[in-house]
Amino acid sequence: QVELVESGGGLVQSGGSLKLSCTTSRYIFSINTMGWYRQAPGKQRDLVAEIGSSGSTNYADSSKGRFTISVNGAKNTVYLQMNSLKPEDTGVYYCKARLAILSSWREYWGQGTQVNVSS
Repeated sequence: QVELVESGGGLVQSGGSLKLSCTTSRYIFSINTMGWYRQAPGKQRDLVAEIGSSGSTNYADSSKGRFTISVNGAKNTVYLQMNSLKPEDTGVYYCKARLAILSSWREYWGQGTQVNVSS
């Protein structure tokens, strides 16, 4: 079992910045992949950015050049630095952990943190 607790959401004007945090209950480098996903009202949950235990990263096209995902191993925390925010970045941001347990992949989600970007 992995517990994830997100924080850092809020209301920001277009062009502003926010930094989201997700703290895990498990040693973060034992987790294969940590990711951030966004769910806008009435839409599916989409990948924003993810980072592997090796440090490799993957970004959605809409995130490239504006968002940065990073890890602080000492704090078991993954961050999402979001700059140049746009109204279309509005949604609930969820943290996800993916890891192998007993030869099967497991996924765990946080409770989400709301981000609102006003125009």
